[in-house]
This record gives sequence, structure tokens and C-alpha cells, in this order.
Amino acid sequence: MTLDDARWMRLALSLGARGAGRVWPNPAVGCVIVKHGRVVGRGWTAPGGRPHAEPQALEQAGDAAVGATAYVSLEPCAHWGQTPPCADALVRASVARVVVALRDPDPRVDGGGIDRLRVGGVAVTVPVLEAQARRAHRGFLSRVLKGRPSLTLKLASSFDGRIATATGQSQWITGAEARRAVHAMRMRHDAVMVGAGTARADDPMLTVRGLGAAHQPVRVVLSRHLDLPLDSQLARSAGDVPLWILCGSGADPDLRAAWEGKGARCLTVATGPGGQLDLADALAVLGRDGLTSVFCEGGGALAASLLAADLVDDLVGFTAGMVIGAEGQPGIGAMGLADLGEAPRFHLSATRAIGRDVLHEWTRAD
Repeated sequence: MTLDDARWMRLALSLGARGAGRVWPNPAVGCVIVKHGRVVGRGWTAPGGRPHAEPQALEQAGDAAVGATAYVSLEPCAHWGQTPPCADALVRASVARVVVALRDPDPRVDGGGIDRLRVGGVAVTVPVLEAQARRAHRGFLSRVLKGRPSLTLKLASSFDGRIATATGQSQWITGAEARRAVHAMRMRHDAVMVGAGTARADDPMLTVRGLGAAHQPVRVVLSRHLDLPLDSQLARSAGDVPLWILCGSGADPDLRAAWEGKGARCLTVATGPGGQLDLADALAVLGRDGLTSVFCEGGGALAASLLAADLVDDLVGFTAGMVIGAEGQPGIGAMGLADLGEAPRFHLSATRAIGRDVLHEWTRAD
């Protein structure tokens, strides 16, 4: 890997990030075509997952692609789907070299794209900035390798870890800047998820607002009995913004029909020994339906259950300089831990001030 390879791959990764939250079930790929040290074409996965990044960059490059180097943030596809293989398109365009950040573990690709390029006479360099690419494609990789989307758990709390007073007052613990940052995070995920308790208590919309968003993430609510208010904001907007409700097999058929009549999708999830929804199966259901990344915003019981089930990949915390006290509502419900060695641990990846609050981001310690 040369310094130039790293430079251009960083650009490809940044272009791919433009599709985050809008291209599922496909990965958000970026492609840069460079000739004589100048960018002659660039592209990223289009909303809905196609066209892919490579054909868009090749179309922009035109004849300048001949003898050029293409930088792609994930191995070019090698299979026929709704579009032809991107590896073949690069060969037909007569690029001289393709630099790949990361091999694609999808069984339909998994080295096949690299092989097709080499058979076609194209030099291939792989991997380049692999760690950064794994981070960028973590949701897609999770869906392929684990059968579920990646999950980010977000908490906004006081300095002492409270999300509301004893009476339930929570607006607003964190400031406007932090709330705007949360909307930006929602926009970069395929779905926003909450539990039934939060849906009933807060009557949230779970949409991206104030950023001029051209799309909305899928809104996911876990409700075993489908006992959610049919006059809520979620219900009133279900026909306009996607709403998926994960419920148990024993949910009232009349309630299911009522929600589906409003435009929601009701997806059946297995239940565990205690009768609660099986969260591993819930995420598997979301993965089978194409989601690659989920942004969970609580509540405390759901957060505790996800952590206990080892289903949280990233933690995002917004901490305010406010103290509520022990009588306030905790951000995480009871987990029944008797030993610190049993506590889920995460590595700090970033921290910065957001207005008057502090943002800290953590990644699971694998």
C-alpha cells in the first residue's frame, strides 16, 4: 500500500458513507477512479442499493477509465442480481488496476470479484485500509456473517446516569445541539428502534427532523402484545413513514389487523422461556428483511436486555452536566449482575463536546 493508495481509499470510504442508511440491504460502497494523479470518476451506492458505485464512477470517467486505477471500498460484486457484475464492468472499461479495501464475505462474491478482475488482466491490490473499511461496512458485515444488523444503543442521560426524574420528566436533559446530533445519527442508520414502554410513555415520531432529510429510517417498535395506542403519532404516520412492529405469535389478531390497516408491518418474533420477545430472533427477523444497521433509543428495560444478550455493537452516550439523584429513572434497567467480570465492556472510540453536553462513543470489546 502506498501513501497515494491510502489517500484515494479514504476518499472512496467517505463517498460510500453518503449512502449510509439509504442503500440496505446492499453495502454503502464508494468508488474513485484515478488517472495520472487526478480523479476522473467517482460514485457511491445509490438510494435503494443500485446502481452500484463502480458503474456510476465508470460512466463519469468515460474513456479516461482506460489504464486508470479504481479504488473501491468493498470487493466488486461478481454475481448477476438486478444489475450485472461490477467486476466485469471494470474489466470491460480496461482499467489497469483495482485497489480494494476489503474482501466481501457474501457467499455470492467472497473473492470471486477479485478473481474475475485478475482473470481479466486487471492488477488487484487488497486489502487497503481494511480496519477503516470494516468499520464503515460493519452493518453489512454483521448481516452477512451473523445474520443480524449491527446495533447501536444510544443513551442521553444526566451526569449520574438518569434519563428522567422520579415523576418521569425528561425533556430536556440534553441540549438542542445533542438532539440535532441524534437526528443525524438516525439518518445514518437503516432503522430506529424502541421498546413498547418508550412508545407508550413518550409518544415519539422517531423520524429525522431539521436536517432536510430526503428519506426516513424504518421505525421499529418491539411490542409482544401489540398493545400500543392506535391514536399515537406512530399510528397516525404509519402510512407515510415505514413502521415495523415486532410482536409475539399470541398477539391479538384484531390489533394486528388494526395496525396493518394503518400501514404498519407486523412481524412475528419468537418468545423466550419468560414469555418476552427473543431479542436475538428479533434482530434476525430484521436482518432477513434486509436491515443492516439499527439505532436503538431505549427504554431502559430493552437496553438492559440487549446488553445482557450481547447484541449491542456500539454505545453512544450523551451526558449532560446535570445531577438528578438516585430517585431518578436509570438509563439501563436491572441486569442481575453479581460480578464485575460479567459486565459487558466496550472500548472508547471517540469523545467530544456537543454544545453543553459530552458525546462519548464506545465499540464492543470483541
